[in-house]
This record gives sequence, C-alpha cells and structure tokens, in this order.
Amino acid sequence: MSEMNLKNTALSAVHTNLGAKMVPFAGYNMPVQYKGLVEEHHCVRQALGVFDVSHMGEFWVKGPKALQLIQQVTSNDVTKLFDGKVQYSCLPNLDGGIVDDLLVYRFGEEEYFLVVNASNIDKDWNWIQKFNANIGAEMTNVSEGMSLLAVQGPLALKAMQKLTDMNLVDMEYYTVQRGTFAGKSDVIVSTTGYTGAGGCEIYFKNEDAEHLWNAVMEAGAEFGIQPIGLGARDTLRLEMGFCLYGNDIDDTTSPIEAGLGWITKFAHPFNNSEALKAQKDAGVTRKLVGFEMIDKGIPRHDYEIADANGNIVGKVTSGTQSPSLGKAIGLGYVPTSLATLGSEIFIVVRGKHLKAVVVGLPFYKSA
Repeated sequence: MSEMNLKNTALSAVHTNLGAKMVPFAGYNMPVQYKGLVEEHHCVRQALGVFDVSHMGEFWVKGPKALQLIQQVTSNDVTKLFDGKVQYSCLPNLDGGIVDDLLVYRFGEEEYFLVVNASNIDKDWNWIQKFNANIGAEMTNVSEGMSLLAVQGPLALKAMQKLTDMNLVDMEYYTVQRGTFAGKSDVIVSTTGYTGAGGCEIYFKNEDAEHLWNAVMEAGAEFGIQPIGLGARDTLRLEMGFCLYGNDIDDTTSPIEAGLGWITKFAHPFNNSEALKAQKDAGVTRKLVGFEMIDKGIPRHDYEIADANGNIVGKVTSGTQSPSLGKAIGLGYVPTSLATLGSEIFIVVRGKHLKAVVVGLPFYKSA
C-alpha cells in the first residue's frame, strides 16, 4: 500500500506532534517509536506506557444466534465465557491453518465483541460472514469508528483508576467492564494486553480520542507514563512468547504446531476441528519453539534454522535483542525431534551457522 493510501488513526496528528517516527503498518500510518525502543520497552516493564493501537478491528456479534456462530468459527469454547470475561482464540481455516487470532469478549448471553488484527479486518469479516449466512447472527463491523489505547505496565491500573468509578485495580486478568471513563460514557476497559506487563486496553469512539489520550497521559504523569511505539510493542510481546499473526502463525500453521492447543477445545465441533483433532492425536511433525542465541548474533524473521549437521530444518518467525534479558531471542518452527528444551539448533546469519538453544516460554518472567 502506498503512503498516499495509508489510513490514519484519530491520534496520528498527536503522535506527529510528539515527534514520533511514523511508519506504514497494516495499512495504517503508525508510530514505531518516540524517544527510542529500549527506553520505551523498559518504561512499560517497570512503570507504564500508552500505545495507540486503534488500527485493530472490532466486530459486535449479537442476538440469539451469536453463540452458535462464534462456536463454529473459533477454536476455543465460548460456552466457558461469562458476562465480563474475555477469551483468547483463533479462527481455524479449512486447510489446517489459521485465518487469524482474536479476542472474544462476552457482555451478555446474546452480546459478544470480537477484536481482530488490523491487517486481517476485511479477511476476518468476510470469513465469519461466510458461515453466518446460514446462521443469522447480527454482526456489525465498528472498526472504522473505534479507537483503542493499550495502557500497559505494573502501574497502569493504579494510574487509570483515577479516571473512573469502575473498579479497575481489582479486575482479574482477561476481564472487561463498560462504563464512564475520563468523563466519557460507554467506554470499554479490559485487563488484556500484548506485553505481559499488566495493564488494560481502553475502547472508545474516535471523536473522544484526543480527550482520552490527554486524560490518560495526565493521570499517568506522576507514575512516569510515556507514549510507546510499535517497536517496543514487538519486543515486549516477543519476550512473552506471544504469537504475531503473519510471522509466527498464518494460513499455513496449525494451532497445534504453534503451541496453541490450549485454545483449541475439541469438546465442541468447530471449523476443521476433526482434522485438527486427528493431528493432535497423531502428533505434529514440527513445532514452534523459543530459542536463545548462544553465539553472538540477532535472529531475524525468515532466517534459516539448521541442525547440527548443517541441514536446513526450519525458519525463524520472530527474533530480536531482548531489552529485558540482554540477549538475543527468537521463535521458529523446527522438527519435533529438535523441539525439546535444551536442543541445539543453528541460526543462519549472513552465511554463518550460529549456535542457539531451545528454551521454555515465556523468555521473560517477572519477579
């Protein structure tokens, strides 16, 4: 997509005025960093930061057929949700891969909210609608009219509590409330995020974006809040081993291979569930693993992975220098025989085979 066709969020001008470095991401003009990736990363791990992630997609699914539709198109068990509970899930395709990963929010027996990845909004909408044609749930795509701030870090809920009479500080992980926030009504606040640092995500109307941004920055000022770009969002999520769609999971990777068996519940039938169940029972031939570099070098997306004999056996899906750990880490698919903890693998960096070791996830564990 050319820069001429990039979409802006309701806060793009705010980021530019703050001196953010703006880059194209998922069809949007987005801030990749402000003061610098490493400083922003540590700010979230140690205190709190705010991300504009308004490029994400949001769908309402309502009515008496809502549950039936979501149970068919998602891999997790939606019947386990109760009002105010959030669930991580994925949309399996019919070929063993993943259309997208997403969050499912339950607000009522007939009221659900789906949050999907920015690059997949149209793809996901069309995919779900294809199955809804025979079911008839009420679906509304509200992505264009909604903004989303992720306020992340150990001090995030304490700071945001100043802006609402909703009880945020006692909210359990992966729960949601809807109420008045910073003087604006009908705001959704959930204890979700993509950093592993705690905090919340705040959904609201575009017209309230600048007001909410300013209120969040003011409430967080005494705790050291900073605006954070997508660069630190990526290093934070990778330290937790969280999958990024398009890198670690895609239309060709199964949730079983990707280590997402925990969101793949076979108690109910869903799209391609029989084939995925058979795959789980038979065992997969490759797995997504985390690894740390032993030799000096930084793994990058699409670098080749070799075994001890020099044979190319897989590819790096995500990699970075971890600011929290001070070492290079990555994710990649390897044959099952090399997926056990402690297995030696080699990352091919500019023609050199650099030693790495398979480790458990998450890479970063908070004290």
